[in-house]
Amino acid sequence: MQIHRLVTHNQLNNKKMKYIHFGIYFIILAHFLSCSPDQKSKTANSQPNIIVIVADDLGWNDIGYHGSEIKTPAIDKLAREGIELDRFYVHSVCSPTRASLLTGRYPSRYGILSPLGDEAVFPEGTVTIAELLKQNGYETAISGKWHLGTVPEARPMNFGFNSSYGYLRGQIDPYTHLYKNGNKTWHRNDILVDEEGHATDLITDEAVRFIEKSRENSKAFFLYVAYSVPHYPLEEPGNWVDMYEKTIENESRRLYAASVSHMDEGISRILTTLGKNKMEENTLVLFFSDNGAQESWHSKTQYNGKFKGNDVLGDNKPLRDWKTSFYDGALRVPAVLMWKGKLSHGKVSESINVADIYPTLAGLAGVDIPEGLNIEGHNFWPFLEGAPLSEDRIMYWRMSKGMALRKGDWKLIHHGKSPDEGIDELYNISLDPNETKNVAAGNEKLVLELKKEMEYQFSLDNPILAKEIK
Repeated sequence: MQIHRLVTHNQLNNKKMKYIHFGIYFIILAHFLSCSPDQKSKTANSQPNIIVIVADDLGWNDIGYHGSEIKTPAIDKLAREGIELDRFYVHSVCSPTRASLLTGRYPSRYGILSPLGDEAVFPEGTVTIAELLKQNGYETAISGKWHLGTVPEARPMNFGFNSSYGYLRGQIDPYTHLYKNGNKTWHRNDILVDEEGHATDLITDEAVRFIEKSRENSKAFFLYVAYSVPHYPLEEPGNWVDMYEKTIENESRRLYAASVSHMDEGISRILTTLGKNKMEENTLVLFFSDNGAQESWHSKTQYNGKFKGNDVLGDNKPLRDWKTSFYDGALRVPAVLMWKGKLSHGKVSESINVADIYPTLAGLAGVDIPEGLNIEGHNFWPFLEGAPLSEDRIMYWRMSKGMALRKGDWKLIHHGKSPDEGIDELYNISLDPNETKNVAAGNEKLVLELKKEMEYQFSLDNPILAKEIK
């Protein structure tokens, strides 16, 4: 075994800061560090199991380890025993984040700027991380939300999943599992089905079944667990709501909290299943939210008016703004990484992007990524072992109403459909993490420099862009 001290890039390059805490130590099995990808045997013994768990619309201040009033003991355990990814960036709405997770690219390359409807968006033959791992010996499964197309050719089993379960659209009634317009969307192995039960429980049940089955066939597995909560509409069993009766006054916030704790209990069941089957030390678990929280929700027509409106939902404080914006309240989310026996507790302050998951997981599995895939994410595992990250790392976000770009400490937000029209805002995220002061005025040269990079990124996007789903 070898012991590696985890240092941040800021510690390696003191031009930004003198020190950023942590004595984090990583204990990595020798074969992961000393063997080249060509030397690694692609067997269940050398390839780690991988579980990626994604919450839907969970805010920065909606988890226990960030000081929330919401009880999340399982997520807190992941953070306590693993690594807090303190600056983990996603996209401001769900479909783009999920597309980036699976492809390792910016979603606008596929024309994905917003929540999607029925149409297929991935070209036939797209090699998702599930497909790549499947081609290299992994058993792959998704349990939960897909939201990347509902037509038969757009469903999960066409993009690398051996099995699929959950729902295809972006939101559902927790008990009927119907979409907001009444359409069916619940499925098993890409075929629509009817089932009884709360979506949170059903998604967890399927994840547990898959893990237990995987233990029997001795193959390494990739499991993508995508919960439906705390996205509206919310309906929770009384026991989950009652636990907040004395601590949360607002009825809507109480329901939201109940949905988060219910999901957390599902995560606990997944972790318990790993332990019971003695799979913890060969399983990497990553948890994050697909975007920041939504402030409120009201509709008299969706779900035939069944659900009472929510005047209060999530909490992104102290970050600015809500889901759908370009501010960090939408883009920076809770994220933790745990691998029992391999990772010790710590906190990483460097910026990591959801697109980075693809090359990182491929690297841990000892899988080469074909050059033609044009992966834009960065493998962050070498950084966890002590290698520096580039100060000039680019992150790019785009929606129909505008775009944003981050380079180093600087973040440019552009309100306009193209870079050459609209209004700019500039923030120094290091000095002003809550984006309270727009410093575009007085930094015109820097704005032009960042705008040039934004124009380049814009030029790489798919010119035939997906329509926004209302």
